[in-house]
Amino acid sequence: MKLQLRDEVKEFENGVSTLDVAKSISEGLARVAVCGQLNGELIDLNRPIICDGKLEIITNKSPEYQEILRHSAAHVLAQAVKTIFPTAKCWVGPATKDGFYYDFDFKTPITNEDLSVIEDEMNKIVKANFDIVFKEVSKKEAIKLMKDSKEPYKVEIIESLPDDEKITTYSQGDYVEVCRGPHVKSTGMVKAFKLTKIAGAYLKGDSKNKMLTRIYGVVFDKKSELDEYFKNLEEAMKRDHRKLGKELELFFFDETAPGMAYFLPKGFTLLNTLINYWRELHRKNGYYEFTAPQLNSSVLWKTSGHWDHYKEDMFVLTDADGNEQALKPMNCPNSIKIYQSKTRSYKDLPLRLNDVDVIHRNEKSGQLNGLFRVRMFRQDDSHNYITENQIGSEIKSILKIANQIYGVFNLPYKLTLSTRPSDYMGELSTWNKAEAELKEVMNEICGEGNYRINEGDGAFYGPKIDIKMQDCLGREWQMGTIQLDFQLPQRFELSFVDSDGSKKQPIMIHRAILGSFERFIGIITEHFAGAFPTWLAPVQVKVISVSAKSADYAQRVAGELDSRAIRVECDNSDERIGYKIRLAQLEKVPYMLILGENEMNSNKVSVRKRNGEELKDLEFDEFVRMIKEDIYEKRI
Repeated sequence: MKLQLRDEVKEFENGVSTLDVAKSISEGLARVAVCGQLNGELIDLNRPIICDGKLEIITNKSPEYQEILRHSAAHVLAQAVKTIFPTAKCWVGPATKDGFYYDFDFKTPITNEDLSVIEDEMNKIVKANFDIVFKEVSKKEAIKLMKDSKEPYKVEIIESLPDDEKITTYSQGDYVEVCRGPHVKSTGMVKAFKLTKIAGAYLKGDSKNKMLTRIYGVVFDKKSELDEYFKNLEEAMKRDHRKLGKELELFFFDETAPGMAYFLPKGFTLLNTLINYWRELHRKNGYYEFTAPQLNSSVLWKTSGHWDHYKEDMFVLTDADGNEQALKPMNCPNSIKIYQSKTRSYKDLPLRLNDVDVIHRNEKSGQLNGLFRVRMFRQDDSHNYITENQIGSEIKSILKIANQIYGVFNLPYKLTLSTRPSDYMGELSTWNKAEAELKEVMNEICGEGNYRINEGDGAFYGPKIDIKMQDCLGREWQMGTIQLDFQLPQRFELSFVDSDGSKKQPIMIHRAILGSFERFIGIITEHFAGAFPTWLAPVQVKVISVSAKSADYAQRVAGELDSRAIRVECDNSDERIGYKIRLAQLEKVPYMLILGENEMNSNKVSVRKRNGEELKDLEFDEFVRMIKEDIYEKRI
């Protein structure tokens, strides 16, 4: 039997395990091996390999390890619950993005106070360091095993499987679980964990079924990592954009308009400042902005294919004549109508049509999440129409803009390339050429091997590049996307006149760099903890009078700043100066001008920056030069 191990192919006896292969390489590798990945499928260390293929040895440094550890922690949780509450029935316990959970049916409801008791039992199981033993059984054996264990939900799962399905069990001590796996070697590897909360969850996610109890938890290799997680979680709660949105008077949500934000004057200033920067940058890069109707006939959406594939997520209306219409959930069909409004020549391409129109998506109420998941928002959208030969140069141009925008915010990001899916549409040769050009661009920008390729994860109409940004807490966010589309131009019969007079079909690029302005504002509100860069801050300067004697001078200074296009507020209230300074600090204003009689008599200003730095008796024009430099140099 032949196995490909990275850059070499080795022969092994039939039935060899991943652990055996690891030992044949080195004892050190065997010690850190967690499982194998055979032809893309994760398998347990001791599972016999009976076919040729590509084998990767997964260690505790591999990206896949965290999911395996989390799923194993869920099994430790289940064993602990069954030890303390023998009558509890188990449903499922998967790994999640941040940890794990397990769903149980308790005879008597448990509370958060029970979590510490369950944790104590989990610690005993970890300390016992039970081997987690893999075994393959028949469907009949699996059903009997779960019936004997009085696990009706597990029996239901097994009975729904095909008769020839390969079923695996995992035992740790006296506890046996039916599961696909894989898992870590022993319970002792589940070292640093914490149960975080309990919640209700319907069986199979169906509200018609019984409500189960879901227990959530997190797990890490080291206690220091667990402590860091909760430290970041606490910091994230302080930075919650919904909380800061209210405190800083930026935006809020109301039950009369679920998933639709009310932007207050300061928040609207923030939004418009961001949009204006985006507009200016794109104008300089050859983009043309348009606006289009919010409501379109179903004819448009049927032509685009959205009516068949996306209707349930659209707000559908009927007009006075009985015709179905929909609020637009995306801008591409409107962009296409702009393209079709006149005959296009090869000389017009690339044609870059961008817009910031409001769009609506009928998201389920349970999925709404502040500005992160809304029903009404503005995408930083563009649809670029190009020839096949312009794919590489246009992608480079888009990524150059993305690099500039993320650089302004000092946000690191990574690019992911998603390739042709199994249900792709169009000519294979076109796909191959597009993917080759995208890889060439990615190699040039990121360096070969320095980006991730998601094989088969492209859209059915073309390959795509996704932009994933990391904030100051290390959280990764899916932001913009660059998608090649060969299908919509075909569905709408788009064309341009080529240099030889023939008609050709353009390629369409869907691209958004921020994703949506609303979501991006939510993200950077948390990233900056509301202390926005000076150029973006809704209020850039707070002018504060020390007493009534300097109030008129403070008002004149504020007026002069306003005339120089600096966003300013003046606090001439009768409150004590310390209180007024504290208030400006809570508002996270970048600059405060503290003006008393000395400043008034010398016609100067005293500056207090948001970071606490103070500059006494500064000439007014010098302060203007300083803040203008802060605003414009850091935005370029």
